Amino acid sequence: MVEASSTVLESSVTSCPVTVIVPAYNEADCIADTVNSLLKQSLMPEKIIVIDDGSTDNTAEICIALGVTVITPPQNTGSKAGAQNHALTHINTEYTLAIDADTTLKEDALEKLFSAMGDPDVVAACGFVIPQKVSTLWERGRYVEYLMAFTFYKEVQEYYEKPLISSGCFSLFRTEYLQQINGWSLQTMAEDMDLTWTAYQLGKKVRFIPKAICYPIEPHNFHFMRKQLKRWAHGFIQNVRLHRKGLLQVPFLRSVVTVMCWDASIASIFYLIALPILALVVSPAFLLGYIIDLPMILVPTLVKAYSRGETWKALASIPAFLVLRVVNSAIFLEAIFNEFILKNTLTTYEKGCLLYTSDAADE
Repeated sequence: MVEASSTVLESSVTSCPVTVIVPAYNEADCIADTVNSLLKQSLMPEKIIVIDDGSTDNTAEICIALGVTVITPPQNTGSKAGAQNHALTHINTEYTLAIDADTTLKEDALEKLFSAMGDPDVVAACGFVIPQKVSTLWERGRYVEYLMAFTFYKEVQEYYEKPLISSGCFSLFRTEYLQQINGWSLQTMAEDMDLTWTAYQLGKKVRFIPKAICYPIEPHNFHFMRKQLKRWAHGFIQNVRLHRKGLLQVPFLRSVVTVMCWDASIASIFYLIALPILALVVSPAFLLGYIIDLPMILVPTLVKAYSRGETWKALASIPAFLVLRVVNSAIFLEAIFNEFILKNTLTTYEKGCLLYTSDAADE
């Protein structure tokens, strides 16, 4: 294992008992931006650890030059969860911040997120997610998806104190909780969802802090978007299967997951199959079904976009969101068919050229 000592954080900036862990695999193109955004926080973490998970580029050298701690597992763990678990043994602070290597933070993001930990029952907190780049069709689709989800759905979930997911790209945890559950689960393709649902079943709280803003780099083409959507779809189904008994004990979570299962299955079938058939056989008017819920999408999206001075960007991105929604529905149906009908559980974690075989198949 290789380790480089981190520099002493500037004494003029208030620090907090937080260790940041950044799992990284061949992230030389973006890791400097991520680390620099951490070093510019209004509330500084006590330590920043980059887990160089077998990179073949100069990811480690870049991080060492920036003065943060770099640790290297004996061999490539092959997944974000595996790399994070390796770092867990190096953490001795009360709190742990997990952030993706391609995600930057607004200057006060950690400070805003840390405010949620005043409640001792809160074990995790997540923030608002906005794509770092918005230019391709897929980035624009994701941009609208995030504006709508984090302005409407996530706010409703926060009202009931049950955010569905403490986002994997940027979340703060009590280290004691992570140790209690043995870190990030390797049983599903969506370890962030697994960790969040486990918290609720243990009677713990998770918070969503909309003023804590992060900026991940989202998939820029269909090849990478399909990998991400496939991983998310299978991960959701795997978590439903894994937590099916525990979900019954958490009423709000049970209701939200039931609606999501309906939307992913019956609604997707209607959206992808029934509407086209009805339009061809009965009347073209049925095609209006594709945009009938557009006002519900536009309102929260444009409200948030206006507050950010991005109204025209949001309007121009709506068609891309409609395309992304169709693709997402198709991939979700494919995942349902594979997981439930063919019993073909996804066990290979793919992100770029990273492959990882999980324990999901054993559950």
